[in-house]
Amino acid sequence: MASSGMARRDPLANKVALVTASTDGIGFAIARRLARDGAHVVISSRKQQNVDRAVAALQGEGLSVAGTVCHVGKAEDRKRLVATAVNLHGGIDILVSNAAVSPFFGNLMDVTEEVWDKLWMDKAREESIKETMQIRRIGKPDDCAGIVSFLCSEDASYITGETVVVGGGTPSRL
Repeated sequence: MASSGMARRDPLANKVALVTASTDGIGFAIARRLARDGAHVVISSRKQQNVDRAVAALQGEGLSVAGTVCHVGKAEDRKRLVATAVNLHGGIDILVSNAAVSPFFGNLMDVTEEVWDKLWMDKAREESIKETMQIRRIGKPDDCAGIVSFLCSEDASYITGETVVVGGGTPSRL
């Protein structure tokens, strides 16, 4: 379907999205954007308290969101996550596999705020990174959410096999 050139309201209306590791950071931003664009979203985290907090926040915005605990490394958790989406909404149209583990540092979601702040909240370090990477600012989780929503919409139906770099203008290299 070709775009009419006008922004459509609720481009993901009645779609069902399942987003892993989506109670904080980029996953949360993606879940929020998909829901704001009309999708029914099922979020997940390894901890129930994170699921409860994120679901309450998004439902508080009037968004269609449910959630369940899921450690994507466990088959029974993955089955429960899919079953939750199917039982609530009859199927899954969109899957965002956001859960990640860094082989060098361990699970990124296990990094404490103190360590994260030391890495990214130091203004001198931030300025150095921006200068080295030749970017104006450090990216934020919401910077990724828009392209994910677009790629899940009919407006992207003719896009296949592409890599889209959300990098603030930094060059992409293999």
